[in-house]
Amino acid sequence: MLSVLSRIIDIAMVGLGAWLAAAFHSGQFGWLNDMQSVTLTFNCLLVVVFFPALGIYQSWRGKPLYDLLWRVTGGWLMVEGTGILMSFSLHRAELLSRLWLAYWALTTVLLLVITKVLVYTVLKGLRREGFNLKAVAIVGGAPYGKFLIEQIRSRPEAGFSPVVVFDEEGSRNHHEDPDAAEAIEGVPVERDYAAMIRLVRTREIRELWLALPISKERAIHRFVMEFRHDFVNIRFIPDVRSLTLFSQPMVDLLGVPAINLAASPITDLRVLPKRVFDRLFALGALTALAPVMLVIAALVKTTSPGPVFFRQKRKGIDGNEFEIYKFRSMKVHAEVAGKVTQATRHDSRITPVGAFLRRTSLDELPQFINVLKGEMSVVGPRPHALEHDDIYKDLVKGYMHRYRIKPGITGWAQINGYRGETDRIEKMMGRVKLDLYYMQHWTFWLDIKIVVLTLWKGFAGRNAY
Repeated sequence: MLSVLSRIIDIAMVGLGAWLAAAFHSGQFGWLNDMQSVTLTFNCLLVVVFFPALGIYQSWRGKPLYDLLWRVTGGWLMVEGTGILMSFSLHRAELLSRLWLAYWALTTVLLLVITKVLVYTVLKGLRREGFNLKAVAIVGGAPYGKFLIEQIRSRPEAGFSPVVVFDEEGSRNHHEDPDAAEAIEGVPVERDYAAMIRLVRTREIRELWLALPISKERAIHRFVMEFRHDFVNIRFIPDVRSLTLFSQPMVDLLGVPAINLAASPITDLRVLPKRVFDRLFALGALTALAPVMLVIAALVKTTSPGPVFFRQKRKGIDGNEFEIYKFRSMKVHAEVAGKVTQATRHDSRITPVGAFLRRTSLDELPQFINVLKGEMSVVGPRPHALEHDDIYKDLVKGYMHRYRIKPGITGWAQINGYRGETDRIEKMMGRVKLDLYYMQHWTFWLDIKIVVLTLWKGFAGRNAY
């Protein structure tokens, strides 16, 4: 029903877009001319064909809105492009105004996007209030079943409601331990296979999630065959926690579903806004702060012999090395080969100007040059000296995974107090944990939040020296 309504709304928006485009073009409201009407009819037929093929009318319950909007925008541009090509083939293109077509493309995209956002928002609100929910039966052990229930309840707008957990392994332990949990997070646990099958059918549960290890092929096949004649959505949500540090989603690789056990969690398409923001922000920062940076450069040069900038090799995305820029805050000195001594409180190597720069993080400003060059991001895990990477990669779980994305000037760890010297391994473990949290939960708006909090809290910190 909702899919049919969506089709009707989309066709109505295409028609409204054509009418508004004609009004903008002629300067007055009126009817479409014959050629415009024919083109509108043809494009509405193309919408009926193209939009379902692009998956626009599938259920978007629990799926990201931006993906839907990309598909709708791309789908409409494909429809209008096909319509224009058809008019050329019929030698009728001269009867169509290019300006009207441009107005139509723009207004229809806006109308389609607005209506999709409104419908998506309304449905989310209804589901959050307990309407339009889909009952879910989970097949799996207690730990992973609990995790899925928590995920469902943390996103009520997705519209799923866990009603039962079938723990086949737990049925054996239940005879040994009569006090074994009868519910997980308030969701009843069923241990009898036949009772579970009856429950799914009598309650007309339409979502069956198999939260099982990949090795449980026989159990998976058993449920698939059991419900092969029922209209139940059976989804395999593999428990791969034993195989990977990070619960990565399924991705499409050459048309084949795959799970990234060790790969960047942020795809190229999703990271596009981040890339644009990085370059624009870095350019704006360097332009606005140029007078300040010139004053700092003069102070560094006149108060201590040596270069203005301190340069050091660091690892970037996928381990590619680059040279990071900072204002020099220490006296020029020679380090022992293969060793980098971190700055400590009251470090005699730090110059008076350098102490102020480090305390306020003004020494980091030249890193906007690294951002402009595409070597760093405004927000991301902080890169460490190569010598420190060699030390911590075997001591801290997940340490090197931080380099699956571009390092940043500021990050989730920094705004949560992890700045400056890491004199204890516990500090590095805490920093890495927050960096991995950022990577797993990354959104463009999380980046904006981190930038705002960095500006709000300031760059100074008690651990910066």
